[in-house]
Amino acid sequence: MVYLDNAATTPMSPSVIDAMLEVMTNHYGNPSSIHNYGRDASKIIRQSRQTIADILEVPAHDIIFTSGGTEANNTALIGYALANQDKGRHIITTSIEHHSVLHATEYLKKRFGFEITYINPDENGLITTNTIKNALRDDTIIVSTMFANNETGSLLPIKEIGEILKDHQAVYHVDAVQVAGKVPIHPKELGIDFLSASAHKFHGPKGIGFLYSDSNKFDNLLHGGEQEDGRRPSTENIAGIVGMSQALIESSKEYDKNFSYIESLKEDFLEAISDLNFYKNEFGPTMPHVLNLGFPNQNQDMLLMKLDLAGIAISTGSACTAGAIEPSHVLSSIYGENSPKLKENVRISFSEYNTKDDVDKLANKLIEILGE
Repeated sequence: MVYLDNAATTPMSPSVIDAMLEVMTNHYGNPSSIHNYGRDASKIIRQSRQTIADILEVPAHDIIFTSGGTEANNTALIGYALANQDKGRHIITTSIEHHSVLHATEYLKKRFGFEITYINPDENGLITTNTIKNALRDDTIIVSTMFANNETGSLLPIKEIGEILKDHQAVYHVDAVQVAGKVPIHPKELGIDFLSASAHKFHGPKGIGFLYSDSNKFDNLLHGGEQEDGRRPSTENIAGIVGMSQALIESSKEYDKNFSYIESLKEDFLEAISDLNFYKNEFGPTMPHVLNLGFPNQNQDMLLMKLDLAGIAISTGSACTAGAIEPSHVLSSIYGENSPKLKENVRISFSEYNTKDDVDKLANKLIEILGE
């Protein structure tokens, strides 16, 4: 079996599983309880929060635990917009965002009358700083972009956007789900006010993530308790929090090594299929972890089915749209809605757990299938 769909989710690290098992076995108290079991659980959460904060180089209080990237994105966008309507009702984002951002902004538009500007990629498939700058208005209160696209790996100009917002009232929200745990991220250096991350993208468990919030005023999406200083009521997922913390510790120790290794896997794979007829859906600087390819006149669904039958897992795009018949909204925004390229693309995504043998097996199977 070969798993190359790491942009959807990654396998959990053995040390993460061990850390979670130890917590589930020995530290099962409710963190809100005042007895010894509760205090023990609360201490573990504080330690994990501090660990994550130290890696991001931010105050521990600015880390809010969530159920994942979708909740973090919704909290930042909806929570901040509703709490700051007196400053303006205009939001800027891009047409290539994850649906948890696009649907959240559409909700704000339809339910509360916010005005949303969606920035489209330019003729080179890029989101540029100037297009963001030109879209800014006096009543803009949020700019939201992803750090790297989940379908193409394209990196957005995060630091440059943060720079132009220094003298503007708008806060900057960054969906870093595809980047957290893969490269160092220091929100304060980048001018980021809100940052979303999800543990299962960097070998942690599913169902846990965090939102970095630079002490901005925002409305809660949940109500009912004082957990997370009242910002995210709900009994904390202690095992998940510990697992996420452990996963980020592991990843942060090997940033450069893992990045270089994945670059080599990508290069080896492209070399192995160099005789095939394909093109790269690659736009500007990219994360090597995600490779989006198009095979002319090859139906993506048939290709994925044949690979799956051979025990090889890749995808056509975001896992959150799995089973949907719509073409990629990311590639649609670049090529146009009627482009034949929308039906012939596949996404291959690597992690440091993959081997050269994995990419060779995929390459050989593609050569076999496309040579039929």
